[in-house]
Amino acid sequence: MTRAGWIAALMLAAAACGGRGSTKQQAQDLTGGDPAKGKEAIGRYGCGACHTIPGIKDANATIGPPLDNIASRQILGGHLQNTPANMARWIQHPQQIDPKNAMPELGVTDDDAHNIVAFLYTLK
Repeated sequence: MTRAGWIAALMLAAAACGGRGSTKQQAQDLTGGDPAKGKEAIGRYGCGACHTIPGIKDANATIGPPLDNIASRQILGGHLQNTPANMARWIQHPQQIDPKNAMPELGVTDDDAHNIVAFLYTLK
C-alpha cells in the first residue's frame, strides 16, 4: 500500500472510531464534500434505481450492491481501496475501472461526485 493509501486508511479509521463531531461532520471533513448536497445528487442521478441506500426515499433496488455501511468497507467495486478519491473515481467512471461491471457512466460531475461520497461516508 502506498503512503497516501495508508494515510487515507488511517483517516477513515479515525473517523469511524467516533471522536469529535457528528458522522455528517466527520464525512464532510474527510471527503471535502457536502453530505446534504450528496443526498440530493443521489436522487437526481437515480442511484436508487439500482441500489438500496439508507436515507434515500425509494432507494431499495437490488440490481447493484446495497450501500449500507459502505464507509466501513475496505474494497470498492471489487478493485479499489476504499478512499474518498477512489470512491469518487468509481462513481464517475465505473466502466473505465471495470468494463464488465453493470454500473453505467452517468456523467457525474466532480462536485456531485465529492458530495455523493460525503453522503455515502455517513453510512457506517
